[in-house]
Amino acid sequence: MNQQIIETKVHVYKFIELEPEIQVLINKAKEQINNAYAPYSNFYVGAAVLLQNGALFEANNQENAAFPSGLCAERVALFYANAQYPNVPVKAIAVAAFYDLNFVEAPITPCGACRQVLLESEIRFENEIDIYMYGKEHIYHVSNAKQLLPLSFGKERLEHHD
Repeated sequence: MNQQIIETKVHVYKFIELEPEIQVLINKAKEQINNAYAPYSNFYVGAAVLLQNGALFEANNQENAAFPSGLCAERVALFYANAQYPNVPVKAIAVAAFYDLNFVEAPITPCGACRQVLLESEIRFENEIDIYMYGKEHIYHVSNAKQLLPLSFGKERLEHHD
């Protein structure tokens, strides 16, 4: 038997330690909780995507009574950005959550499906995405989707091997 150790490097920041461009991105994500539709979970999530060309896209979670039919804020923002600028890579994404009349204390992390979509965007554009996860206490930052999804599934797994 062999053993493999997989490590994830997470940078932990206070809001004031971040670059102004990233502070704006996080604030845009936080503002989006006001537009979220979450009548079932009451867990309001906002996301903001910054493209390499400087374009900024904001989105939020959209729930549905048929639970699998809803969509997370991260995927809404990424798909919206890609629909408007299909040839421009994503530079960074920020995500924030609001629950029980306040922003969450600990940073909110993307779900598995969102992590896979982030990874696909990196593969598509051959460009890593900075991911910022907001919490009132501190902000987590990872430099790419593989940090969140180390044993990932990509297009290389779909290729036929003889």
